[in-house]
Amino acid sequence: MRRIALALVAALACSISAAAADPLPSWNEGAAKKAIVDFVAATARAGSPRFVPVAERIAVFDNDGTLWSEQPMYFQLAFALDRVRALAPENPSWKTTEPFASILAMDIPTALADPHAIAQIIGATHAGMTNDEFAKIATDWLATAKHPKTGHLYTEMVYQPMLELLAYLRANGYATYIVTGGGAEFVRALADRVYGVPPQQVVGSTIALRFEPNDGKPALVREDKIDFVDDGDGKPVGIQKFIGRRPVLAFGNSDGDQQMLEWTAGGSGARFVGLVHHTDAEREWAYDRHSAVGQLDKALDEATARKWTVVDMKNDWRVIHPYEMKAPQPPQP
Repeated sequence: MRRIALALVAALACSISAAAADPLPSWNEGAAKKAIVDFVAATARAGSPRFVPVAERIAVFDNDGTLWSEQPMYFQLAFALDRVRALAPENPSWKTTEPFASILAMDIPTALADPHAIAQIIGATHAGMTNDEFAKIATDWLATAKHPKTGHLYTEMVYQPMLELLAYLRANGYATYIVTGGGAEFVRALADRVYGVPPQQVVGSTIALRFEPNDGKPALVREDKIDFVDDGDGKPVGIQKFIGRRPVLAFGNSDGDQQMLEWTAGGSGARFVGLVHHTDAEREWAYDRHSAVGQLDKALDEATARKWTVVDMKNDWRVIHPYEMKAPQPPQP
């Protein structure tokens, strides 16, 4: 009996050791995982021909569809729509004014049919307050708002494999940045707590800010005016403006990330460019070329031509969301 117990302890120890040695346990073994591990090992190892000094180890990640889900609509849009409903009693004219009337009638397709609708919604829900007030509103919403399909908090809809990748990179001297087409301040409300990315390492779209006293205290007031759109060709511009170094590693998932990936790949020395391809209709969603959200068309062709690493969500990820790891396991025979 003692021998059996010792054997079990030894087996458990080996299992724990193996798990600890695997920096990406939610990734299935395959070409994508191997490419990531090999790249990080080569760029972080002194004496390697692909070695990258710590100061230059910059990794950038898109957010929507790359670090967390983005279907059936971008989560910040869901936040904005909820804010319209919350603010409606203070704005009675919205009952007969588009796009607000359709939002209040729960007719979102009609509300968004006008190409100017998003700007109107953002102006009405994201401006006219201090930056600190907006941060609290966003934080409070994220603490309670749940995804319409899964019933989980939006902050639980992050990708476990990407959380592991962020941690793995940081453990190897990389600074991890989020470069998102979403609002910088909205993403900053969750980035540190959820991703371990501090707010100063979030680059995103912004609206204009105005400095002014507020009850005797200085404040930054958010204006109804778009200041910078961090999407498409705006992403390399944002990287240069706010980071000041060309990344050596970049991950995206859509055509909106293509220029950021090209900018990263275009530098000298070791480079890693990755795309998350949504291929799992059962555990998440399957979409690419014809999707209204997170369209992946031209960037997928370019990834194939340039031999970038394309992560097949269905085949490369053993687990998608962290809450799957907490799900009850079937009894063992």
